Amino acid sequence: MDKVTQNASSDSKASELQRAFDVFNQVSQELTQAYEALQARAASLTGELAIANGELRRQYREKEALSERLALLLNALPAGVVVLESDGKVSEANPAARRMFGETLQGSFWSSTAQSALKPVETPEEWRLGEQRRVSIAESPLDSSGGKLLLIHDVTAAHELKANMERNQRLAAMGEMAASLAHQLRTPLAAALLYSANLARPELPESARARFAGKAAEQLKRLERLIQDVLLFARGESLGREIIPVSSLLAEVAQTVEPLCLEKGIVFSLHFLADRTIIAGSRKALSGALLSLLENALQACETAGGRAGEVSLVAETIKQRVRICVRDTGVGIGPEAQTRIFEPFFTTRGQGTGLGLAIALGVVRAHGGSIDVHSRPGDGSEFVVWLPCLDETAGAAEKTPASAEESGMILTGDGTGK
Repeated sequence: MDKVTQNASSDSKASELQRAFDVFNQVSQELTQAYEALQARAASLTGELAIANGELRRQYREKEALSERLALLLNALPAGVVVLESDGKVSEANPAARRMFGETLQGSFWSSTAQSALKPVETPEEWRLGEQRRVSIAESPLDSSGGKLLLIHDVTAAHELKANMERNQRLAAMGEMAASLAHQLRTPLAAALLYSANLARPELPESARARFAGKAAEQLKRLERLIQDVLLFARGESLGREIIPVSSLLAEVAQTVEPLCLEKGIVFSLHFLADRTIIAGSRKALSGALLSLLENALQACETAGGRAGEVSLVAETIKQRVRICVRDTGVGIGPEAQTRIFEPFFTTRGQGTGLGLAIALGVVRAHGGSIDVHSRPGDGSEFVVWLPCLDETAGAAEKTPASAEESGMILTGDGTGK
């Protein structure tokens, strides 16, 4: 019995050893497979790493070449380039910037350098560098470092070219004006000389002598008026700083124009659509400019022939600007003439000097305004004057009481209100 038990125990241990050996073989196979997979993965990663290293080397070479090109470009730039750190210290400066501000620029603080080297001028974002040079400076933030990039252009040559061009334009304009003025003066002067020569004839009757004397005086007055217009255009109008209620200015102009409209049978109307609007400047100059526009409108209506002419003066306030419109139902202005009507001595009338609109435009521009023209042949014309307004409370003590025109009443050429 003991022997049987011993055999059974031996068989059991053998079975356990066999199972353990089988498990060991299985684990050994799994480890072998895992090792082979690990070796394959390591080989794959090695290949990928080699590719990545090659790409990084290529990118590095490209960036190195780009950096070299940028360095060459910065060194060749005629404009100065300055890099500022977050504390305002100059970390980099190209040769052009160092030539402008000195070799000690790099490493210095920009604020102290600019304060000692730059002086402000009338042009925004431009400064005077030394006695003769002018520079413009543009800033760009560097978000990554909190600093700034300054681009500095030497605009001295550009200013000299601009000054030379303006001088040449002024000389050309003076030449054209002199030629036009000579042409304008020649006709009335020749007529005056002719009439004066006739006065010397002893056999001339007194009635003819008086007529020739009147004609000569008329031509001389025309010469005087032309010379006064030329002087006004060349000298410009002294603007002053009067506080002018627009309502009283328009009423004054309307008072002058209305009798002319009545005489010529033209309907005149005044529309003032804003209360208490005031402007600053020269009342005389602005009144003369508006009268020039209105006289042109009257003459356009006369030229229109049999149609009943209408001229209107309309004013309204739009966003701190007063808009004054002079409208007529005259013959209109052609596209070619519209491009030249503000030129000195340009006129479509035989007896015109061609300076009225040029002077009006100069006066309006001197007051900070502008004039627009809208017209088509046969459909009349509209001249729109834009002028800056003052605050309604400015100069309140100098303002006149509200009149019928201020409240929006329409004055017509027959003297009645509508």
